[in-house]
Amino acid sequence: MMSALLSVENLQVHFGHHAAVNSVSFNLAQGEMLALDGESGSGKSATALSIMGLLASQAEVSGRILFEDRDLLSLPKPVLRGLRGDQISMIFQEPMTSLNPVYSVGAQIAESLRLHQRLDRKQARSRAIELLDLVNIPDPARRVDDFPHQLSGGQRQRVMIAMAVACEPKLIIADEPTTALDVTVQANIMMLLDRLRSELSLSILMISHDLGLVSQWADHVAVMHQGKVVEQGSAEAIFRQPKHEYTRGLMEASLSGENDLHYRQRLLTEIRYDGKERFHLYQPEMLPFTPLSEGKTDVPLLSVDDLAVSYKQGRKRIPALQHVSFDLHAGETLGLVGESGCGKSTLSRTLLRLINADSGNIRIEGTDITHQPQSRLKTLRKSVQMIFQDPYASLNPRQSIFTILDSVLRLHDPAPAAQRLQRIHRMLDRVGLPKQALHRYAHEFSGGQRQRIGIARALIVKPKLVICDEAVSALDVSIQAQILNLLLEMKQELGLSYLFISHNLAVVRYMSDNVLVMNQGQIVESGEVGQIWHNPQHPYTQQLLSAVNGDAPLVHERRSA
Repeated sequence: MMSALLSVENLQVHFGHHAAVNSVSFNLAQGEMLALDGESGSGKSATALSIMGLLASQAEVSGRILFEDRDLLSLPKPVLRGLRGDQISMIFQEPMTSLNPVYSVGAQIAESLRLHQRLDRKQARSRAIELLDLVNIPDPARRVDDFPHQLSGGQRQRVMIAMAVACEPKLIIADEPTTALDVTVQANIMMLLDRLRSELSLSILMISHDLGLVSQWADHVAVMHQGKVVEQGSAEAIFRQPKHEYTRGLMEASLSGENDLHYRQRLLTEIRYDGKERFHLYQPEMLPFTPLSEGKTDVPLLSVDDLAVSYKQGRKRIPALQHVSFDLHAGETLGLVGESGCGKSTLSRTLLRLINADSGNIRIEGTDITHQPQSRLKTLRKSVQMIFQDPYASLNPRQSIFTILDSVLRLHDPAPAAQRLQRIHRMLDRVGLPKQALHRYAHEFSGGQRQRIGIARALIVKPKLVICDEAVSALDVSIQAQILNLLLEMKQELGLSYLFISHNLAVVRYMSDNVLVMNQGQIVESGEVGQIWHNPQHPYTQQLLSAVNGDAPLVHERRSA
């Protein structure tokens, strides 16, 4: 058995009376990847920051963190600073906020080299170029002088990895290194980390809530819940036969680990909390969805024909959408997938007439709304509503939940105040929020509760079509399952149709009846969800699906060989 490079023993982290980490212990061997998996607030990041010595000054930390048999918690600060960035380094979740916007990426890589390896300016620049080449940044000799804003999200994450491996550390802590990235970029980043791990004999402590990612790449897994490790072992053992109920709940609520699951087969398992410490697994009953063929009419609910949109850039116009055509029928969920910048959000905003089309037609139940003046779009606003990705940013922080919902009703369905209040109460009940929530403000709710409020706001005017723009991408696995189930229940109860936009292909596969695949502003493939997943025709669709974690075996072949 390999000796442990890192041993965490009975780690405790308290902020006042709150225990962020409670009696956590695990070992990480040289050259292995250990994943700390769990949802927001489980203590993953607090554990990682404890190892790096980067917790806030008010944190009380006890236990032992042994790195090569030296207790990091007892080291003098200058010694710990010497290890940090040299022997132990960290890749942060959001590179745009972690990289300094006023220094070139080359200068930021060189800083660590000059500090820890005592290289002069010329040597550090030369090594920075080599490192950019190592992480597959094209034309590294030129890009070394670029600033962070000049790089794509995937390239910025590669720069963070180059900084992390610059001094050839023995341990890298990767804190959600692929969360904000598209599926193909995510796959490439994980392959890069795996290659560097092999070539440089690195150990990686990966912090993640993505079960599909963990099952593919990690050797060992520790599942955290409310500051404790509730289960740990080899990735193969954890994913093939989880022992703890919470681990089983995460796996049953997750869409990334189960192939071909569709909403018409079953609703997702929910992890429901009875109190601060207690939870139970809940399996909702199957809903009696009507076959799509029975609800189809000759006139689609939404029909888009040869739509084109462009943006002005200087004297030029840059195309954002070209020749986009599709139909969406009543009772249907139409999934829209594609990578960042492909035109998904532009399309959704054009359908809502927040952006004007250059050419083409948009019809709602046969009525062309493409060029109607804003004064005549009130009916459209009521018929077509939107659920946004970030409910906190889309809810007015100065208004109570009652004011938010009542103002929508007064605009679209004016009625006496008592009737409006009754309708608001019914909608809150439908989305699983108490009546007391009405007089509270957005900041007083959790992320999942805020998304329920966003759903209530969209549905309270009884729309026919709801556009879900990355509506669950910012949510934990268990909250995501609850929101997806809620959307399906509302679809059945109110006869809704959805345009479901997401970069999470497993979620789209579960929620959709038919799918559109978009690339560079064009629909490159469309069809029934099973057909797209099992027999993709376009090379871009094939590339997207090959990068989906959920379509890979639960435990990567490299691990089980």
